[in-house]
Amino acid sequence: MQKTLKEIAKLIDGEVIGNGDTVITGASGIKEASEGDITFLANSKYSPLMNKTRAAAIITSADARETTKPVIVTQNPSLAFVKIISMFTPDDAGHPSGIDLTAVIGKNVSLGKNITIGAYSVIGDNVTLGDDVIIYAGCYIGHHSKIGNATLIYPHVSIRERISIGSRVIIHAGAVIGSDGFGFATVKGLHHKIPQVGIVEVQDDVEIGANVTIDRARFDKTVIGRGTKIDNLVQIAHNVIIGENALIVAQVGISGSTIVGNNVILGGQVGLVGHIKIGDNAMVTGKSGVAKDVPPSTVFAGYPARPYMTNQRANASLQKLPELFSTIRELKKKVQELEEKLKNK
Repeated sequence: MQKTLKEIAKLIDGEVIGNGDTVITGASGIKEASEGDITFLANSKYSPLMNKTRAAAIITSADARETTKPVIVTQNPSLAFVKIISMFTPDDAGHPSGIDLTAVIGKNVSLGKNITIGAYSVIGDNVTLGDDVIIYAGCYIGHHSKIGNATLIYPHVSIRERISIGSRVIIHAGAVIGSDGFGFATVKGLHHKIPQVGIVEVQDDVEIGANVTIDRARFDKTVIGRGTKIDNLVQIAHNVIIGENALIVAQVGISGSTIVGNNVILGGQVGLVGHIKIGDNAMVTGKSGVAKDVPPSTVFAGYPARPYMTNQRANASLQKLPELFSTIRELKKKVQELEEKLKNK
């Protein structure tokens, strides 16, 4: 496939600066691009690469045009490039189709149109699958669970009983949805299991990464809000409520009954204690430990997590500790000398 720069600009609603008849035959990153490729620049720190890249043209924003190459100026270069990548490198993963002969389907299962169920997958009794659902090999869908239209479930996913999965959800390999919450009552040194009888509700347009674990609620439901994206190896405990369009990065751990608001971003390896609230539009930077509520539209960092600038000042002070100890030793020595002089007088 090949397109001119003018044709691509029309697709992404951008403005061509330079030769609009430049022929584009592919798309790649700014470092990896070769002749004929179009690339993009969304982060100004990579601006020096604009004149070094071998790409034929660059998608960029209005404030980053320091190049002799043809460019397409657009408000969101990253989003524009997503559209172009889809055009030049269509998804040819080749999802399976049809219901494999080895799949086990229980009683009273409701199947929508154009269903795919891979080899050795097990569908429990009274399960409802919407239209265009794709379930890869080796998956387990527990009884009374519901899966919405056009949801994609990759291999070896376990969805326990009575779980609700919305439409256009993507669940990557190895995820476990609806395992028991971690609840025990300790009596005389023995840990007695507390039944976990709630559910998990995953709303529309959610993406769940590989080996993510989401526990069912103790009584009510654990909720993953519409449009939220969860990276690999995240643990979400029972009765957690995550709002809409949140971004949860790899290895985050969220303890029970915590509420995470809309549009929240949790960086990699963030840990949240239970029964706290992260306000809408808040951000917690990577490896932070959060032990109390985070107000809306704030940035918290550190362990324990605190407002970002407070944490930065504390870290800066820590770097000066050796110098401060040296100063204290000198002052202590001078005080001792003064005390000796006073004593002698």
